[in-house]
Amino acid sequence: MEIKRLVGGNLESNGYIISNKGGHFCYIVDPGYNGERFLRESSDAGLQILGILLTHHHYDHVGGVQKIKASADCPVYIHRDDADMYKGKADVLLSGGESLTLQGEDITVLHTPGHTRGSVCFYSEKSKVCFTGDTVFNVDLGRSDLGDGSATALERSVRETVSLWPGDVMIYPGHGDPCNMKFVRVHNGEYLEIMGEWDRYKPWNGGSFIL
Repeated sequence: MEIKRLVGGNLESNGYIISNKGGHFCYIVDPGYNGERFLRESSDAGLQILGILLTHHHYDHVGGVQKIKASADCPVYIHRDDADMYKGKADVLLSGGESLTLQGEDITVLHTPGHTRGSVCFYSEKSKVCFTGDTVFNVDLGRSDLGDGSATALERSVRETVSLWPGDVMIYPGHGDPCNMKFVRVHNGEYLEIMGEWDRYKPWNGGSFIL
């Protein structure tokens, strides 16, 4: 999988254009700002947009959707539990467990509530990558105290879903830099606390996001 990260806005939100080498199609994940840039980057790469994948409904992850949709006429995917909070029009309501296809590569929708009720991650076993939105970052987890968040649900998502990912899986979060799960299991104190492995925590001096 080829991944183009675009960072925008005051909150430095990550959006992604994902495609396959030599392919002509892409998905856009969480275009929070500047929809025109996502359109331009996709066009310059010769890619047709198959759809817009939203990890959750917060404005810093969806702000560029309407501009892209109006130009590319592509469907918007969001979990049904976030649909009521989303201010735009969703075309496909997800439940978790669905499999999307990117030129022969399966992308699985994983429901990971906690940051919001309908937070999801998009996981490719073939490429060993996961787009985690604001569920898990490199050195901490997403906030669970905003609106429809839940600390209990987030802890369950970490234990039942995130913790199952192998160490070589790369996470591409909604803020901050990507890393692999091996890094998370050493440097992410909130993850380790939930997993009862606080003694393994090694702080990282590069800063963190708590959005």
